[in-house]
Amino acid sequence: MSILELKSFLVELLNQRGISEFWSYNLAMLLLLILFLFLGRIIFWITKKVVMGVFMKIATRTSSQFDDILIQNKVPQILSYLPVLFLYYETIPKLFTDFSETLGSLLLNLLEALLIVIIIILIRATLKSLNDYLKTLTSFKDKPLDSYLQVFMIFLWFIGGILILSVLTGRDIGSFLTTLGALSAVLLFVFKDTILGFVASVQIAVNDTVRIGDWISMPNNNADGDVISISLSSVQVQNFDKTITSIPTYKLISDSFINWRGMSESAGRRIKRSLLIKISSIRFLEEEELKTLEQIELLAPFLKKRKEEIERANSKEKVNKSLLINGRNFTNLGLFRHYTEAYLDKHPMINSEMTVMCRQLAPTAQGIPLEVYVFSKEKEWKSYEHISADLFDHLLASTSYFSLECFELSPSIPIKNPS
Repeated sequence: MSILELKSFLVELLNQRGISEFWSYNLAMLLLLILFLFLGRIIFWITKKVVMGVFMKIATRTSSQFDDILIQNKVPQILSYLPVLFLYYETIPKLFTDFSETLGSLLLNLLEALLIVIIIILIRATLKSLNDYLKTLTSFKDKPLDSYLQVFMIFLWFIGGILILSVLTGRDIGSFLTTLGALSAVLLFVFKDTILGFVASVQIAVNDTVRIGDWISMPNNNADGDVISISLSSVQVQNFDKTITSIPTYKLISDSFINWRGMSESAGRRIKRSLLIKISSIRFLEEEELKTLEQIELLAPFLKKRKEEIERANSKEKVNKSLLINGRNFTNLGLFRHYTEAYLDKHPMINSEMTVMCRQLAPTAQGIPLEVYVFSKEKEWKSYEHISADLFDHLLASTSYFSLECFELSPSIPIKNPS
């Protein structure tokens, strides 16, 4: 029995009950509409149970996470709407056709537009599931997949919008494309940031400029931390104080920033720090002081070898050693510098295959900077800071053995004892 035959049957049945033809017709339409809405609800409930049951069985029997992610993104629920929509598409417009052909046509167009929207939502949920699944794989974990999904969805909604307008208005798709071509300048202005973000995302992906998980520093945007998200419009950076900074994606192409990935992937993290030695504490060393310093195990081999060289050179030149300034001599700063290099070279947490250097910089108003330039084997922030602190704890404590003093700024106003 067709829809129209069923409606006619209900009208006749109501007429036999003594109801007027006008009210019989309207009441029959109302009853059929309620019936189809109720059937749609039942079909949706049954379809949802069946589809969810199938997906759950597949998810429990397979080791892949993809089916679990499909369930999380509600793909089975969206699929459950399709049978209901097809039921309404085949019944409701026909129900109103003999009442008003225009109304029936309008309902048909609305249902077609709704079908397009649901199909787009289904595609989006499926692609998002694929995106989430790829993020669980090591090879795709640091790729800006969100940007590609957003770009695809923009084009998909653009096409879907044209199709919906074409269905609702009954006009050809070509006429809409012609109109949009005339409005291209306006569209370019409105979607300027989106277009810039898309171009930047492609360049970032092709050139491998930034990955998710990279530590980047961008002082102009108050960003210093790990990249947690790369999308079409913005890059989110979680700073070390746990705040989130959002940077427009195109700024990673137009502005400068530091990516610390090279350090993370290298064999060590650089330690570059200076001790400020008081110039007044630097002097030549007496013989008795050299004998004391020979007891330092790390310095003894160098001191013995260099002492023979100096004595041989002074003897050859017949230098008058009544004054220490004559000829070649040891200085406490020079020996401390060599000791520092020997200590760093033997330290278990310093990568000796990379640069190990202790150098003297130009004198300043605060003294002579003695810079340590080495690479820590540990690159994790906390371990790195502990190693740096341990190194300089030792070096600061060692200066007294060489009769050296570190610079300390004396307060201009003496601090009074509270007592």
